[in-house]
Amino acid sequence: MVAYRRNFVAGGTYFFTVTLRDRRARFLVEHVGDLRRAFAQTRARKPFVIEAMVVLPDHLHAIWRLPELDTDYPGRWKSIKSLFTQAMDRQGMDVGKRHDGSASIWQRRYWEHTIRDEQDWLHHIDYIHFNPVKHGWAQRVQDWPFSSFHRYVRRGWLPLNWAGENVADRSFGEP
Repeated sequence: MVAYRRNFVAGGTYFFTVTLRDRRARFLVEHVGDLRRAFAQTRARKPFVIEAMVVLPDHLHAIWRLPELDTDYPGRWKSIKSLFTQAMDRQGMDVGKRHDGSASIWQRRYWEHTIRDEQDWLHHIDYIHFNPVKHGWAQRVQDWPFSSFHRYVRRGWLPLNWAGENVADRSFGEP
């Protein structure tokens, strides 16, 4: 088994990809209210700042900034996943069970990347906001409702037509 090494930076800023086990599932958007409540409950107990986020049917991407001296993003993800799973279970959804008794709705692992500098941060924000178009869920970034893009537009940080129809390079740095 691969030994995963997480990078823990007190007060760090991180990019995450968190995925459902069944990549055909649509739980995250069909039950986005439950997901929002899981985030809110977790943030009430263990605060953090969501700098950017997009929720797709089967996965999400987020950039979080942790409080100074705090490194516990794994505990936060565990809480969010658990609260969302409990909400699904209460609604009679089949969350599945692993051999150890844990629910199998989520992939066990998640991708974490420590944001290195402002350029890295900007690149990952662009990646997050463009992701629904990349995966074919929207024709334009502005059309996807489950994205911090709309907050960026309201605050005047991005124009509504950002990454519109005339984007030459839609990879945003991906290979």
